[in-house]
Amino acid sequence: MSAFDDIFKLALERGFYFPSCEIYSDTNAGFWEYGPNGVKIKNKFLDLWRRELVRRDGMLEIDGTQIMSKSVFLASGHLKNFSDPVVKCIKCKSSFRADKLIQDQAGIEVPERLQNDKVDLLIKENNIKCPNCNGEFSTSERFNMMFKVEIGPNHDEAFLRPETCQSIFVDFPRIFKVSRGRLPLGIAQVGKSFRNEISPRQGLLRLREFYQAEIEIFCNPNKLDDLPKFEDIKNTILRIYDKQQLVEITATDALEKGILPNKLVAYYLSLLVEFFNKTGISNKRTRLRRLSDDEKAFYSSIAFDLEVDTSFGWLELVACNYRSDYDLMSHSNTSKTNLYVMDDDVKVLPHVFELSLGVDRCIYSILEHSYFIDKEKEDRILLKLKPYLSPIQAGILPLLKKDEFKKKSMNLLSLINKDFDVFYDESGSIGRRYRRLEEIGVPFAFTIDHQTIDDDTVTIRYRDSMNQERIKISDVKSFLALHLSID
Repeated sequence: MSAFDDIFKLALERGFYFPSCEIYSDTNAGFWEYGPNGVKIKNKFLDLWRRELVRRDGMLEIDGTQIMSKSVFLASGHLKNFSDPVVKCIKCKSSFRADKLIQDQAGIEVPERLQNDKVDLLIKENNIKCPNCNGEFSTSERFNMMFKVEIGPNHDEAFLRPETCQSIFVDFPRIFKVSRGRLPLGIAQVGKSFRNEISPRQGLLRLREFYQAEIEIFCNPNKLDDLPKFEDIKNTILRIYDKQQLVEITATDALEKGILPNKLVAYYLSLLVEFFNKTGISNKRTRLRRLSDDEKAFYSSIAFDLEVDTSFGWLELVACNYRSDYDLMSHSNTSKTNLYVMDDDVKVLPHVFELSLGVDRCIYSILEHSYFIDKEKEDRILLKLKPYLSPIQAGILPLLKKDEFKKKSMNLLSLINKDFDVFYDESGSIGRRYRRLEEIGVPFAFTIDHQTIDDDTVTIRYRDSMNQERIKISDVKSFLALHLSID
């Protein structure tokens, strides 16, 4: 099986994620649900994101609505520009996303904003056929991916948000005022976005309903290099991919060589890289890829994608866009609202640098990078998750189903279960119980054995090494606090 198949099987069997409404045959593709273990790892990933980016940099966090008025997306440009190329088979009438079809059949990367006639030419030159019936295709059209909804008895037109950032932009003047903000100001939001994808596929990698964790940094365009806190990250190593070349370079050298445009962009890209270094995703398998003019989103003047190497190739996890004043200017003009603010007694319309993170893709990538089969130990399967990201942080395993063993186990459980995610398991052989815990990434297993009855000590088994040692029950809580810390 492929790595994706291994992760998919594990996700289904161990409650990480699974298809929505899977008991019904008419359920549409592109909708997935997190099970108990998936929710826990997602929440811990977001806690890490808040710790390493939001709180570290003194950002503010909001929680905006998922349904927004038509005017918002008229101003943002989504009603006109938020589309993908689609083709329909003349023979069987099946519809496909054209750029992905070309990539799958011809191995050609199609720029995001490539014109329809050029898409049609690529299909003709590479003899692209319908994968269902080998039929010919119609000419390509643009398909807007917004979900339209109706509000109230008058059926007022509105839309599910395709990204979480628009509420940040329209809320900016109030947030800046009530928080007594100063530029640069980071505003963050976690929530669901909705895109009517033409061809949702590959589990969590392409969804119609998905989680985003977005950060918008509002800044004075005249002070992009006036950033004292750049000193904190100046030696961070960045892996930057541009024009088919990869360089490993410090943030300082990237600025001096003109690879990065200014200190503000360099600073936040460095924070992002430092964050991912703590997720368990291999640093050597990530890169910051600079996007060409054909690839950039319509609102972006400078764009990097933080990508990770997976079994599918390079996968975008974070879109990093310098949006200039596109958003605030557009909303200002459409709403007839003055969105200028004062920065050191100078009136300025802030520019925006964005870090838009796809949570679901990150969860999948962490699982794939952590998945390990130990061939020397009878194909032992384990997730080598960072302990602080593990959905279950400790297992409690009584060696025997006897009252005295269960009593000691319950004492330990009551000692730690308010502070940590703990799983109690008394079913099956001790070896089988270890394996079940290792498959979901549990870093520590505490076994209550005969010696526990005598001296109140338990055996700790370490997930990765399988080494064991003894510790007093009264010390377990402090042991977990120490070994589950991030630093």
